[in-house]
Amino acid sequence: MENYYQPDIETASRDQMTALQNKRLVDTVKRVYENVEYYRKKMQETGVEPGDIHGIEDLHKLPFLTKDDLRECYPYGLMARPVRDSVRIQSTSGTTGRRVVAFYTQHDIDVWEDCCARAIVAAGGTKDDVCHVSYGFGLFTGGAGLNGGSHKVGCLTLPMSSGNTDRQIQFMTDLGSTILCCTPSYAAYLAESINERGLRDQIHLKAGIFGAEAWSEEMRRDIESSLGIKAYDIYGLTEISGPGVSFECSEQSGMHVNEDNFIPEIIDPKTGKVLPDGEKGELVFTCINKDAFPLIRYRTKDITVLSHEKCSCGRTLAKMSRLMGRTDDMLIVKGVNVFPSQIETVLMNEGYPANYLIIVTRENNSDRLELQVEMTPEMFSDSMSEMEGREKRLIGALKSMLGIYVDVRLVAPKTITRSEGKAKRVIDKRHI
Repeated sequence: MENYYQPDIETASRDQMTALQNKRLVDTVKRVYENVEYYRKKMQETGVEPGDIHGIEDLHKLPFLTKDDLRECYPYGLMARPVRDSVRIQSTSGTTGRRVVAFYTQHDIDVWEDCCARAIVAAGGTKDDVCHVSYGFGLFTGGAGLNGGSHKVGCLTLPMSSGNTDRQIQFMTDLGSTILCCTPSYAAYLAESINERGLRDQIHLKAGIFGAEAWSEEMRRDIESSLGIKAYDIYGLTEISGPGVSFECSEQSGMHVNEDNFIPEIIDPKTGKVLPDGEKGELVFTCINKDAFPLIRYRTKDITVLSHEKCSCGRTLAKMSRLMGRTDDMLIVKGVNVFPSQIETVLMNEGYPANYLIIVTRENNSDRLELQVEMTPEMFSDSMSEMEGREKRLIGALKSMLGIYVDVRLVAPKTITRSEGKAKRVIDKRHI
C-alpha cells in the first residue's frame, strides 16, 4: 500500500493544486517586484507588472532568469528578504570563481525538508527506518536536504557524508541501515565493496534514494540486484532548493514534481516557447513558496519531458522524465557540476595555452576525469621533475576550483587535434 508524507498535497485534485499555485504565484510575483530591484527592472523591460499576473495561465508573460543573472547579482542581489531573516546558505561551484549562492529562511528549510521527506516516504521510509545519508555535507545541498527530510519522517538518521567506505559499511552493519541516500556511482561502489567483503547477508537495506548525477536504467538494475533494494531517483538543484524538487515513487517511471512549491514548465530552448506535455525541451522552474530566494522562470538547462497522466501510486503531482541531456556544456562528475570554462580559467591562470581535452570515464561505477593539457614549447623543454611539479600544481589548482580530483596529463605541443569549427573539448565515455 502506498504511503504519503503529506497526502492532502500529494494527492490533491488538479483544481485544488491550480488554486494553490495561482495564489502563491500572484503573491510571490508581487513580493519579488516590490523587494528585488534587479527583477523589477527585468519585468519593467518586458512590460509586465504584478497586476498582469492573475494565475499560472499568465506565467508565460514573465521574463526568464538564468545562471548569468545569478552571477551578475552575486551575492545578495536577488534576495527577497533582508539578510537578517536568512539562517543558512548553500552553494554550488562557480564557472569562473563566482559561486551560485542560495539563501534560506527557516520557512525555506522547513519546506525543503518536507520535500525530501516526501521522497523518503515514497521510497517506503517510516519512523522505524534507519536512514543512511552518504551525500556530501557542507555547502553542497545533498547531505543537508536528505538529513532534514529523514528527521521529518522520524527515521534514525546517520549523517555519514561521503567517503570512508570502511566506516560506512561498519555503520550499515552495526546500526542496521535500511535506506541509503547517496550518488548512484557511490551506491554502486558500496555494493561492490560489501560483496567483496562477503557482508551482503549482514546488510539490511531495502531502498536507495540516488541523485546528483546522471545514471542509466541499467545501472539502476545493477545496484538493485547487488544490494537487494529498490533504487529511487531524486532531482534538485541548489538554485531552486536542493534535492527533493522532484522524486520517484513506487512506479519508478519518472519523478513527481512538488508542484505546491515549484511550478515546472518545458520550453523550446531556442525560442523560449512553452511546450505541451509529452514534448522534450528545457526544464524551467518558478518558486512559489520560498521566502529568501524565490526564482521566477529559472532556466535549468536540463532537458526532459513533463506529464500529468495518472500515476499508479495515487499521486497527482506532475511527473518529469529522467534527464535526457543539457542545453549547455556542463558535465556532472561525481555529483559535482563541472564546466569546461572552469578548467580553461585554471589553465590560463597557470600559463597554459587553451588547447586541452577533457575525458570522462566510469570505472568500477566511479567517475574518472582526465585532463590532457598541451604544454608550451618552453614548458616542454623542462626536466622530468619540473614537469611532474607542474602536474601537481595544476592538480591542486583544479581541485581548488572544482572540488574534485582531476587526473592531469601534460602532453607535447601540437599533440591535441585542432578543429576548423567549434573545438571539441569533451569526450564523455560513460554511456549514460
